[in-house]
Amino acid sequence: MPIRIYDTLTRSKREFVPVTPGRVTMYVCGMTVQNKPHVGHIRSSLSAEVMRRYFEHRGQEVLYAYNFTDVDDKIIERANAEGIEYAGVSERNIDAYLRFADLHNIRRATVYPRATQHIGEMHAMIAQLIASGHAYAADGDVYYDVRSKADYGKLSGRRVDELREGYRIEPGEAKRDPLDFALWKGAKPGEPAWPSPWGPGRPGWHIECSAMAMKHLGETIDIHGGGQDLIFPHHENEIAQSEACSGKPFANFWAENGLVNLGGAKMSKSDGNFFFIEDIASRVDPEVTRFYLLSTHYRSPIEFSLERLQEAGVAYQRLRTPLERAGAWTAPEGSAPGGALGEAVAEADRLFHEAMDDDFNSAQALGHLFDLARAVNRALDEGGGADAIQSARALYRLGGILGLFWTAPAGESWPAEVLELAAARVQARKDKDWKRSDEIRNALAELGVLVEDGSQGQKLKRK
Repeated sequence: MPIRIYDTLTRSKREFVPVTPGRVTMYVCGMTVQNKPHVGHIRSSLSAEVMRRYFEHRGQEVLYAYNFTDVDDKIIERANAEGIEYAGVSERNIDAYLRFADLHNIRRATVYPRATQHIGEMHAMIAQLIASGHAYAADGDVYYDVRSKADYGKLSGRRVDELREGYRIEPGEAKRDPLDFALWKGAKPGEPAWPSPWGPGRPGWHIECSAMAMKHLGETIDIHGGGQDLIFPHHENEIAQSEACSGKPFANFWAENGLVNLGGAKMSKSDGNFFFIEDIASRVDPEVTRFYLLSTHYRSPIEFSLERLQEAGVAYQRLRTPLERAGAWTAPEGSAPGGALGEAVAEADRLFHEAMDDDFNSAQALGHLFDLARAVNRALDEGGGADAIQSARALYRLGGILGLFWTAPAGESWPAEVLELAAARVQARKDKDWKRSDEIRNALAELGVLVEDGSQGQKLKRK
């Protein structure tokens, strides 16, 4: 079954066909790193990372770029207030993002491009836009001429003449039209600056992503992600400048994620209405946070509160309980379960993949995991056996596609020698080599370790 993805540009769900067969290119607008990462950054990253995981599960190679805007007005303001270089603010917040992304099992991107590392690529794009009549230099700044592209506004569905009413030219700007946006900002006293053909300055926000995406992923990328709050003006402006340069579609799918709401209000840095992820992680198991964020479809808004997370923790434990009962993290692979339990596993597997094929519907996919978890629990209640353990392993594998169940239950810490003997005994029993199994049991006993065999496999205990 093909994967179908909702595309913001065409306002439709379409079958995904990569630009290059067997390879998927993804670009996600990442943090502007003036402050510590908050839960909105984690949700945006997680939404795209689950797409990546599923593509790879389906056998595709994925090139995934997540960018950092590491210089802008707010970063400079914060650095000046602290009396440090702008890079000091950027580096500590990038480090914090990576640390908390790792903590929530968000796999590292293929590349993390930074704005300040791509000044040359931006210069080349700006020069090309000027030469083709889509941009103009003015008093050290360079602006994109919005009216030079007839389809400007196609992503957001906004008309240029309607937009113009809400914009004005600020003092010191030399724009021809209030809607024109800066590609290059002339240097101001006390700000970091880079030399350019138009005088010293720094890049505008929008040109960064176009230059970085095209350098690392090509002129047309498969999927462009980021929060829905970026559709206008950021993604709109990316399309305008990128397509004016290349003459090709910039992205085949625009797959923006829904926003995080706190008590019904959109999370907003300017209002101080947001949770830093470090505050959440200090109180909530990161597995639970990841599970909760996946329990709503990525394009839908999600309500976020400690109360919701506590409820999610209870629900998530219902998924983990049959895995813990069956020892799914360490149980050896065996034959697929048969009978009614085998049918439950096959049905869960089929429905899980149908949900994920339909625009990565993780919320629906999780529902099918709960159905399987109930079947596994019933089998364990009825005596378990190999079929119950293998059905738990199936639940574990499906959850792993979503990046769940990465933490095994806390338990006894055993020396390597004990673990090697225990693994050898599992294999001996699998081979029906009962003599060897008993020999290993005796060897473990000499090390002070008792072995108990049950429906859920062998367990080790100290004498």
